[in-house]
Amino acid sequence: MKNNGVKILMLFVFIVLGCSSSKNNILKEVMFSDNPRIKSVMSKPDDFEIQIIYTKVLRDKKNMVSFKDYAYNLNSKNYFYPASTVKFPIAIMALEKLNTIDNTSINTSFTIEGNPRKYTFFEEITKVFAVSDNEASTNLLEFIGFDYLNESMISKGLKPFRVSHRLSGKNPRDLRTKPITLYKNNGAVLNQLSISNKPIVPLNINNLKKGIGYIKNDTLLHKPLDFSIKNYYPLKTLHNTMKRIIFPEKFKKSERFAISKEAREFILSSMQNLPKNVGYNATEYYDGYCKFFMFGDTKENIPNNIKIYNKVGVAYGTLTDCAYIIDSENKSEFIVSATLIVNRDKVFNDDNYEYDTVGLPFLAELGRQLYYKNMKENQNKFE
Repeated sequence: MKNNGVKILMLFVFIVLGCSSSKNNILKEVMFSDNPRIKSVMSKPDDFEIQIIYTKVLRDKKNMVSFKDYAYNLNSKNYFYPASTVKFPIAIMALEKLNTIDNTSINTSFTIEGNPRKYTFFEEITKVFAVSDNEASTNLLEFIGFDYLNESMISKGLKPFRVSHRLSGKNPRDLRTKPITLYKNNGAVLNQLSISNKPIVPLNINNLKKGIGYIKNDTLLHKPLDFSIKNYYPLKTLHNTMKRIIFPEKFKKSERFAISKEAREFILSSMQNLPKNVGYNATEYYDGYCKFFMFGDTKENIPNNIKIYNKVGVAYGTLTDCAYIIDSENKSEFIVSATLIVNRDKVFNDDNYEYDTVGLPFLAELGRQLYYKNMKENQNKFE
């Protein structure tokens, strides 16, 4: 009776959220799966604060693309910590801002005040996607500024959205960026002064205070952790960011990213690339290191026919992945985004999260089942 009750509740949630259709709803089929990796989460979905969006990519006889969206428990007003997923728009917006400056490209170099090291946009963006490097994203954010990032995303219809702090550095909440020296491709030097950004207004949505306690300076504080002034990147906004970078032609010009063809191809290449291909140790940074869907629970190599363009986030017990997955050989193509929190003891900063035992196995199996069901459905269509 208990399992039946859970299934009735899940069916209700699917109907209320207005999935595109109950017919051929692959996402619903996967959520009802008896696979233990799926059931470990879906037996108590509220405990994991899970949200999922699945987009079926449809192509007609002329190869024109359309979308069919399905969602589970999707609600932008239910807060989750986005972690490194914010690096996705940071990377894109760095190239968009760079596109407004003459004689620059992805290979343009820059320095940051107080640091003699020279960086290139190519190197920093490569690190952001290959191993989700925190320092690289902070370096890019010093160039962009919070206001430029936030306002540009919102102007494209990618809202709600807010980045309020860096993911590394001694003072991640400093509203002033560091001065930047940009070395243009023609040899000219451009000095960018420190940028002053608007004060951060606390969020006013659901689930901002989480858990029963958290550790600060080696001391356990017996009160919920407040996320109201942290970064905010709801799953629907993240998912729509992916749609715009993969299929820009499906959106109005004002909703697209204002980057060059070369820059977009570089972003796509970086998103799909694997750590071993850009010089990282393949044992430590295995193929699934930043590819949670399908491969997050294995250290096996990803087959060459499967391409995954994605960005993950991991922090405070929360796992998030947003991916465009395509296998042209086996006719499987879709976009999926999901987030869940795995923090059984409800204490934060204790490094006691169920990433490897619950979270990653769930996301990997979710990706695999969507992949195979999508493939079967598409193959049947062509038979």
